[in-house]
Amino acid sequence: MLTSYLMLLLFGCLTGITTVLFGFGGGFVTVPVVYGLWSVMAHSGADPMHVAVATSTAVMVVNSVFATLAHWRQGRLRREYIWPMAAFVLVGAVAGSFAATRIGDTALRVLFAAYLLVTIADSLLRKGFLSVPRARKPRPLSRPARTLGGVGIGSVAACLGVGGSVMTVPLLRRRGLPMAEATAMANPLSVPVAVVGTAVYALAAPAPALHAQAGRLGYIDLLACAALLGGSLPTIALARRTAARVPDRVHSVAYVALLVIVLLVMGI
Repeated sequence: MLTSYLMLLLFGCLTGITTVLFGFGGGFVTVPVVYGLWSVMAHSGADPMHVAVATSTAVMVVNSVFATLAHWRQGRLRREYIWPMAAFVLVGAVAGSFAATRIGDTALRVLFAAYLLVTIADSLLRKGFLSVPRARKPRPLSRPARTLGGVGIGSVAACLGVGGSVMTVPLLRRRGLPMAEATAMANPLSVPVAVVGTAVYALAAPAPALHAQAGRLGYIDLLACAALLGGSLPTIALARRTAARVPDRVHSVAYVALLVIVLLVMGI
């Protein structure tokens, strides 16, 4: 047990790095790690994928807020790309969180992997993500992108426990924003997803055996959450200035490469 939570502490450091560099809030690292831990430990009456998604949203609440404040102090946030889209993300997150509690564990895992695969393919095959012409001036979000897009982002992100980064970053990227700014603004857009998801999963009614175990709040593994945050928060504080120093092309390629790694880990 001690070894498992020390491992979570180390992976928490990785979630801190991905939060700063990619705006993930930790979701794409947290979900596979907690899923693997719960699968190996074989908790009675628990669905590992539901616990992983729920714990991920709880970690994202703290990571996303912490990273948002750091980026705000550095002047990287632009209100016109965050509001009112964040309100529509919130609406979608409510629907997505409730939907996730009614989806089977295997189906949720398959959806998570499919979501990764589609995102990777979209980033590689469609122009405008891996590189943005320097002369291009950033364009504002259209009304459908702010409204219907926001609802869609919130629904999918809350359902899979991944925050909104994997949809908001490509969306902002194709509006001509550099990776440093696009990933910075993914953090405040992940906050409503994380808050709503955490509330729903904490109040959800999983199997009685899950309730009987210490350190659980609904589907959320509080001990795993604490271990992950113990690694992520100091890392965010140390790495908050790193994103601006990474070359834009390297930053975008690394983003896709990390998604490929996560997909392979989930497949294994």
